[in-house]
Amino acid sequence: MLERHEVEAFLTLAEELHFGRTAERMRVSTTRVSQTIRKLERSVGADLFTRTSRRVELTPIGRQFDKDLRPAWNQTIIAFQRAVEAARGVTGTLRVAFVNAAGGTLLAAAAELFHERQPDCAVRIRDAQLYEIMPWLRENEVDIAFSAFPVREEGIVAGPTLITEPRLLAVSSAHRLASRDSVSVEELAGVDVLRLPETLPKSFRDERIPSATPAGRPISFGPSAATFQELLILIGAGRGVLPVGMSAAKYYARPEISYIPFRDAEPVEWGLLWRADNTTAKIQAFSEVAREVSLLSRGYQRSVEPRPPFRASSSLID
Repeated sequence: MLERHEVEAFLTLAEELHFGRTAERMRVSTTRVSQTIRKLERSVGADLFTRTSRRVELTPIGRQFDKDLRPAWNQTIIAFQRAVEAARGVTGTLRVAFVNAAGGTLLAAAAELFHERQPDCAVRIRDAQLYEIMPWLRENEVDIAFSAFPVREEGIVAGPTLITEPRLLAVSSAHRLASRDSVSVEELAGVDVLRLPETLPKSFRDERIPSATPAGRPISFGPSAATFQELLILIGAGRGVLPVGMSAAKYYARPEISYIPFRDAEPVEWGLLWRADNTTAKIQAFSEVAREVSLLSRGYQRSVEPRPPFRASSSLID
């Protein structure tokens, strides 16, 4: 039966391929690492590493052992962490990222209510750029991200929809469509649509900027940008157009940009994302609080806001 220190020594050495760096990471002596690996190899009955004066490499058996062992060990660590968290309750710090001003407002309200209910868990909210949101999740920079849907990515959980808003087309105020009361999705075939960062999920990019209209007419693409501010600059300069949610017209109103409603497009949806292997008690608790705040916000808006016809020139759109 494998012991924990044997597993950790093997997996660390398989990453570092250097006994000194492995010992440093494990905070033990190089001799201890070497002895542990030798003992493990005797148990296996074969060398797991080849060693020369210049380099350390995995043998074929070592590579297969690493491939088989690493996922199981990672899952064991995750299971242990979840058990510890469940025993302690909702504690520590929850790192939440957003890429939309409306989402930041919702998350701030959710964080306040969450802290009232879970005083032992702090919430740190971070503003992210479009290109950062998925790498931050994948690389464990944040625990949760507020993002536009749909997101269908392996290993990523999409929580409940928190915001649903009409879809608009952002164009230069000098564009031929700027004076229109509404546009059709089919009209995207006659304009250049800006491209979104490649780091965004393909499911989201394809939904927001499809390659063809519903009738099959091809859509041509303009330049790409890494951030939403860069996209707005390109739109204002007449370099292309971009389908957006109505909150963009409220939080990013600019004299050089007009927002025209689509009369035949599905609404834009936003919600929370997190890694499937990081589905902790605090993430689930925060997701539920955010859903609660979203429902309360929608109910409040329906009860107090007037319902005037939408005007593309409006600077504040709710």
